[in-house]
Amino acid sequence: MIPVIAFPAIDPVLVEVGPLVIRWYALAYVAGLVMGWWYVARLVRADGAGWTAKDVDDFLVWATVGVILGGRAGYVLFYNLPVYAADPAAVLRVWEGGMAFHGGLAGVTAAIVLFGLRRKKGILALADRIACAVPIGLFFGRLANFVNGELYGRPSDVAWAMVFPNGGPLPRHPSQLYEAALEGLALFVLLRLLWSRPLLRARHGLLTGVFLMGYAAARAAVELVREPDSQLGFVLGPLTMGQLLCVPLFAAGLWLALRTGASARRERA
Repeated sequence: MIPVIAFPAIDPVLVEVGPLVIRWYALAYVAGLVMGWWYVARLVRADGAGWTAKDVDDFLVWATVGVILGGRAGYVLFYNLPVYAADPAAVLRVWEGGMAFHGGLAGVTAAIVLFGLRRKKGILALADRIACAVPIGLFFGRLANFVNGELYGRPSDVAWAMVFPNGGPLPRHPSQLYEAALEGLALFVLLRLLWSRPLLRARHGLLTGVFLMGYAAARAAVELVREPDSQLGFVLGPLTMGQLLCVPLFAAGLWLALRTGASARRERA
């Protein structure tokens, strides 16, 4: 018999007092936004490229709105449109779950562009600093997915496989932890190392491009062992919706990286 690691029975609800319910998943969003805000403020103080800590304080509200509206819209459009088309009021019931990273990224991107235009400052410079902090939110978000026992992996016989409460009797990959490690920790360290090189961080748009490519590669790789969304399954041959959405993400990141490289070569010419 294959040994199986017991899934840690952590209550998804941290505190419940009457109608007040505080869930780990909600705290993950709060932790990601607050720690991301603190980290970006530190980066800006060190080398703001025209941006100030006060700008970062003001942008926190824009980022929060972008994450929530974009994340919800992305889930509705890409992952469960028929259900929400039949019951449009369900779109507003965010407490029932249903957020998508790609949608949240689109929402924050829109917020960065609008905020940059409003302040008349470098949009790519701000985007680079935000990109360095996004892995923090990804790390906490994936840990919250693990606590909820959702977005688990496909059946596996690896030594660290787990039986998830909602995943049937078979042991599965803890894919949420893979994503926390790759999209969160590894990507954070990579961007931090690049940021520490003044010549690289001066190429505005490079760090954003690296983030987009890094996230797309990590997400697409983990999707190979992550159970496809039950309502969608595989959407194009062996590809999942998450993998398909990573294709334009990787392309955009590659374009940004090549664009900054071309600009640097022109400056040296």
